[in-house]
This record gives sequence, structure tokens and C-alpha cells, in this order.
Amino acid sequence: MERIDCATRTIAAPPAAVYDALLDRDSLEAWLPPDGMHGRITDWDPRPGGGFHMVLTYLDPVGNPGKTSDATDVIDVAFAELLPGQRVVQTAVFEADDPSFTGTMTMTWTLTASDAGTEVTVTATNVPSGIDQVVHEAGIASSLANLASFAEGRSHTD
Repeated sequence: MERIDCATRTIAAPPAAVYDALLDRDSLEAWLPPDGMHGRITDWDPRPGGGFHMVLTYLDPVGNPGKTSDATDVIDVAFAELLPGQRVVQTAVFEADDPSFTGTMTMTWTLTASDAGTEVTVTATNVPSGIDQVVHEAGIASSLANLASFAEGRSHTD
């Protein structure tokens, strides 16, 4: 059976605002890194077939070994599908020497309008075996919490 890592959160912002936060470089740098990490994006190309390169740095690498180096995870992300206000599908490849982190993971961000705003579900498939499922789902939930703070703050100022 294929492993699926998943997290869901309702965000008090319209789907268009959430979608915009998924496709804006500065926004992604602000909210995508989970707690305990800092992110930097290079090579930004937000279109189907485009993508970005992200360097995630652990703020305290002790007990959190990186996949690429002692303190970093470097990821090449491609946009496989972009449906405005509905879904973003990304493929992600970690730069790592350890074969347990190799492979192409698919991250699907599904946006569903609700009375409370937008229900965002993130589903990860083909997750490299070296990534602990509990830790990964906690990281996704942390990114969703950051996205909620970011998008909710923006929707109140627009």
C-alpha cells in the first residue's frame, strides 16, 4: 500500500487569497518553512512546468539532521498542475546523498471553499522512506498553520 502523508486546516480567507500565497515567492518564503526552519527560494518560475529551488535551514540542527547537509534540506520543486483557486500540484526532489531520501514526492494542495473560508488539504505521495511519517505530517501541519496566519492576516488588510 502506498504511503500517504496528509494534513488539513480551515483558513479564514477566500480560496483566491490562499492560492495566491501558494504562488508568490515572498509569501512562500514567509510561511512554507515549518517551525524551527528558515527558507530561501531561488530560481522562481510560477507556471505549469516551472518551479523553484528551496533551501530550508534548521534553526537548531542538533537532533534535526538535514537531508542535504547537517543543517539543510535542499529541494527542487516543479509545478505539475495549477488550477487557480482550487489546486496546486508540486513534485519535489530532495538533494541528498542518502538513498532513503531519493525519489520524486508529489505534494497536492487542494483548496475547497467553505463557510469559514478555505479548507486546505495537503496530500504527499511517494514520500521518500527516510522521512518519518509522524514528523512529516507535523511539518505539513506547521506549514498550514503558518499559511493560515499569513493568509488570514492578508485577507483582513485587503
